Amino acid sequence: MELHQVAQHADDIDRAVAFYSGVLGCEFIARFDPPGLAFLRLGSVRLLLDNAAPSALIYLRVDDLRATAENLRAAGVPVETEPHLIHADADGIFGEPGWEEWMAFVRDSEGNMVGLASRHAPHDRLPASQER
Repeated sequence: MELHQVAQHADDIDRAVAFYSGVLGCEFIARFDPPGLAFLRLGSVRLLLDNAAPSALIYLRVDDLRATAENLRAAGVPVETEPHLIHADADGIFGEPGWEEWMAFVRDSEGNMVGLASRHAPHDRLPASQER
């Protein structure tokens, strides 16, 4: 079994498509009017944008969390929570032992919270002065 599709609330489908495709770089698949639905590709999962869907908290894996957060901020995306350490994976529960899982949270064009996550070797850790 694997995740097939995630629905996300969008008040304005055009604006949401522009955000997820243009700002986040998701591949646009299709739009259906009526009823006013749009589909984008997130890896092997479809993202359904629909004004009747509830808000979902989705987490997107990115290669470099710090660079992604800075690029999104420069594009005007609100960064709600700065990149920060979530878990030091000493036992390798989620991947290579010793690596760290970092997360940040941003708001999409529709006001939904979106989590961003990446894993880093311990030596890639942000200096304490940059952690927020």
